[in-house]
Amino acid sequence: MRKQILLIVCLIMANHAFSQENAKEVSFDKTFAHSVYIWLKNPESEADRAKFEASLFKFLNSSEYTKTNYVGMPPKATRAVVDDSFTYNMIVTFESAAAQELYQKEQVHLTFIEECQDLWKKVLVYDSQGIAQ
Repeated sequence: MRKQILLIVCLIMANHAFSQENAKEVSFDKTFAHSVYIWLKNPESEADRAKFEASLFKFLNSSEYTKTNYVGMPPKATRAVVDDSFTYNMIVTFESAAAQELYQKEQVHLTFIEECQDLWKKVLVYDSQGIAQ
């Protein structure tokens, strides 16, 4: 019985270690950030949002090059300096500018663009490289 319990514990630990190894990094990587703001043509359309989100998350979860990612929607702005006109915001981090260039040509990224480009009216991208503190 003790051997069986020990075996189960070892299997659980091995599974946890394997899943952690293959999981996307969750802490923000400060090396290279790719911030994307997207305005959908029909932001009130639940069908358009569902199609967009399904394709976006499929893409982000399959990318070989992204280290961390964040997807958000704007809260109602309470200050004049806050722009809440966009529909979605995505921030993706990379280990380097070279990795971000590879991501631009990655098939899952190109598929996402092909599947969703008819849904958006405007896309703005801001890239930045981290600075040492």
